[in-house]
Amino acid sequence: MPPRTIDTRPTALAVWLVIAGVIGWIAAFALTLEKFHAYANPGESASCDFSIIVQCTANLDSPQGSAFGFPNPILGLTGWVAPIVVGMAVLAGARFARWFWWAFAAGITFGFGFVLWLISQSIYILGTLCPWCMVTWLVTIPTFYAVWVHHLRSGVVSNAPRVRAAGAALTPWIPLMALVTYAIVLLLAQLRLDAIPQLIDVIF
Repeated sequence: MPPRTIDTRPTALAVWLVIAGVIGWIAAFALTLEKFHAYANPGESASCDFSIIVQCTANLDSPQGSAFGFPNPILGLTGWVAPIVVGMAVLAGARFARWFWWAFAAGITFGFGFVLWLISQSIYILGTLCPWCMVTWLVTIPTFYAVWVHHLRSGVVSNAPRVRAAGAALTPWIPLMALVTYAIVLLLAQLRLDAIPQLIDVIF
């Protein structure tokens, strides 16, 4: 008997996966270029260094910036390809088996957990906010919520009606869940680094 596929076609999720994947990949590519620039020009500031608080160099040069023995942006260059491919495949009509969605969710969950760790390291250890890192945070957080709500709604987690109904009920709340998470991160950054005035200066 072939593996059971998930019947729903999550078009909205697929569109978001492509958008988030492209944005995340661009951020990883920009950080990779900054790392190459640092190798070629030791001691020179990165183009995304705006202040002591808002900068890329401290993050890229730190042990946390190479958590697995190589620069973190390499993870982004490879990892963000997966959401793009999955999103495009769904839009093209592909239907995946439950095991595939579980594997995909595992990767997204790892990325989300890694981002939470990097956020804590940036705010509490390094004392900086890396602009391109924040772009990655911006798309990773809602992607995590969107994937897991889809898993609840579509029957990946369980075919129990109550579980699927819970997923359907949570779907409209995904943007709010992401916004609340952003607000918590911003609050922590403000309390620790007085970050809001500096972020405003960079934006405006």
